[in-house]
Amino acid sequence: MAVDDECKLKFLELKAKRNYRYIIFKIHEQQVVVDKAGNPTSTYEEFTASLPSDECRYAVFDFDFTTDENCQKSKIFFIAWSPDTSRVRSKMVYASSKDRFKRELDGIQVELQATDPSEMSFDIIKGRAI
Repeated sequence: MAVDDECKLKFLELKAKRNYRYIIFKIHEQQVVVDKAGNPTSTYEEFTASLPSDECRYAVFDFDFTTDENCQKSKIFFIAWSPDTSRVRSKMVYASSKDRFKRELDGIQVELQATDPSEMSFDIIKGRAI
C-alpha cells in the first residue's frame, strides 16, 4: 500500500504549524490519500460528522485540553474508523494497512479504533488524552 506524499506533508503541517485540526485519509486505488482536512477552528463534532457512516477511514485529530494543573496541552490522536456497515473487504484492507500507514506519520500519541460514533465520543477522547 503506497502513501501519497500529501498525507505526510499535511500531517507535518498539523503537527508543527497547527494548520489543521484534523485530517481524514482514505484508501483510493491502492494508495492512502487525503480525503478531507479541517481548519484549526474546527470542532470535534465537525470532525466526527465528516466521517462517512458506511466507509472506513483513517484520521488524525489534534486534541487540545487543559490538565487538572491548569496547563494547556495537546495530543495527536490516530483513529482507525471502521463502521460495522462498511464492506468486509474494505475493513480487511484498512486493518491490514493501518500499521504501515501509522509508521509514516511520526508523532502520533494516542491510537483509537472505532466501529461506531459511541466508541470515539468526546468523553472517551478526553479520557485517553489525560
